[in-house]
Amino acid sequence: MSKSVSAENQITEGSIVGALLAFFFPILLGTFFQQLYNTADAVVVGNFVGTIALAAVGGSTSTLISLFVNLFVGIASGTTVIIAQCYGARDFDGVRKAVHSSIAIGVVGGLISMVITFVGAVPALVAMDTPANVVPDSALYLHIYAIGMVPSFLYNIGSGILRAIGDTKRPLYFLIIACLTNIVLDLLFVVGFGWGVMGVATATVISQIVSCVLTMLLLLRSTTVVSVHPQEIRFTPFATRRVLRVGVPAALQSNMYTIANIIIQAVINSFGTNAVAAWTAYGKIDGLFWMIMGALGISVTTFVGQNFGAQKYDRVRGSVRVGLGMGLAIALACSGVILAFGSTLLGWFTTSQEVLDIALRTVHLTIPFYFTYICVEVLSGAIRGTGDSFLPMAISASGICFLRILWIAFVHPLFPSYDMVVLIFPISWAATSVLYTIYYLHGGWLRRRISIMGYAPEVKKGRAVSAGD
Repeated sequence: MSKSVSAENQITEGSIVGALLAFFFPILLGTFFQQLYNTADAVVVGNFVGTIALAAVGGSTSTLISLFVNLFVGIASGTTVIIAQCYGARDFDGVRKAVHSSIAIGVVGGLISMVITFVGAVPALVAMDTPANVVPDSALYLHIYAIGMVPSFLYNIGSGILRAIGDTKRPLYFLIIACLTNIVLDLLFVVGFGWGVMGVATATVISQIVSCVLTMLLLLRSTTVVSVHPQEIRFTPFATRRVLRVGVPAALQSNMYTIANIIIQAVINSFGTNAVAAWTAYGKIDGLFWMIMGALGISVTTFVGQNFGAQKYDRVRGSVRVGLGMGLAIALACSGVILAFGSTLLGWFTTSQEVLDIALRTVHLTIPFYFTYICVEVLSGAIRGTGDSFLPMAISASGICFLRILWIAFVHPLFPSYDMVVLIFPISWAATSVLYTIYYLHGGWLRRRISIMGYAPEVKKGRAVSAGD
């Protein structure tokens, strides 16, 4: 391969803490600006349009959008893992094939998602018992948002490609530009033109196109190992299978959260428009923690991917210890900040005292228990980084999806209150963390992946550790 190898790849050498932090902060800032997309939409419509509009861009709409965002991010994580492993192993032909297959997946997957949204938006909203006065604006937002699904998918794929080789800064720069574009257009379209929900949806689509164009232009013009050549964009069977084998379970894992939350959202909808608006406002504040933990998970996954490809298993295990420490610090800090300033933060989204009271009650029932979630993000990220995506999906299905559905089916009818619906969140975090911890400590996950990939066995205390040990 004549392409030059980026000097940015310092992941397989040196300090684990330094390498993880070098990944973490740019990804964190990137996810912050990504979160700011919908937060800006909620702030603008909540203050300049009204409660119905706020419920329309959040609530059921936000949950349905999450299904597709999780698909895009999940497949992109498959791209990141496979390219990181090939890059760490210096398999540059594998990198090239994974890059072009992933671009093809992004285009086709985005088009399919767009059609599904156009056809299924209204039936899905009705099935979720979305309040009748909210459905029209929610459907409008979803139909316009669908136009940006191909650009959104391609941005996530492109960012995953760049992050896999250690370039976390340029995806961040592009996202900042797109986010600022979204905020400016939100204000122009809603406050200036009076377009309401249509305005924030249009602003979001334009900003997604901006981030996609910037990322794709960079890859097209790149002279590195991840440069994109349009004539090579195709579904290379082996590379496509590898990306999807990791990406699809990762997407399903994330969507299990969303599917369970759709059921929960339907129950919350039954408590009326104020409850929906309160849940929307809470979700924007709660998103701070998930944004930060998501950045940590991506950092661990990419770090593990390259070091597993380079067969540096001590650094794989070391990144888990460092990641858990970072996760605990993040959980405690976020809990403290949100509990201390929750009323002020929630006040950005609503002027209704009743909505604010419900949202604050939600904060007090969930935020103190963030620490119970950290093993889910860090351990699943590490396991996925070795290319094992199925078992993390199965664990999340048991601890997150099925447990929440069982709670709604059997506990909620006995105690039909808003608070009892909310309590399933910390309960499911703790249960899933326990399952991940048991699997990580006793599941032989790393030895099994070493054996499957045909790598040299892990060495401990002067002896090789076989897959059967």
